[in-house]
Amino acid sequence: MNKRQIFDQVSDMEKQIGELYEQLGDLKSKLGDLLEENNRLSMENHHLRNRFDATEDEDNLEESRTEKQLKEIPGEGYDNLARLYEEGFHICNVHFGSPRQDEDCLFCLLFLNKTK
Repeated sequence: MNKRQIFDQVSDMEKQIGELYEQLGDLKSKLGDLLEENNRLSMENHHLRNRFDATEDEDNLEESRTEKQLKEIPGEGYDNLARLYEEGFHICNVHFGSPRQDEDCLFCLLFLNKTK
């Protein structure tokens, strides 16, 4: 090998190293951008989870309030049973549907008071 070939070979290596250095700089810049985006998305995800949990807690609280209100207010079924009892029929599980004999049934009264 003569001196000129060695010089050309070293020059080519230097050029390749320069190109690799540029590529490394570009990759470093892209990596920095990705890390920043990842951090931003992680924070946004954290805030959204907190907001979702707060909303879910509010929904659960509202559902429990609604359930309590439904339990406190007798519904249409209760009204129908009370009407049947007033019309003279048993609503208890012992004699359901059979006519009452002019006296109150303790089982029916217990059932009516339990649903209140």
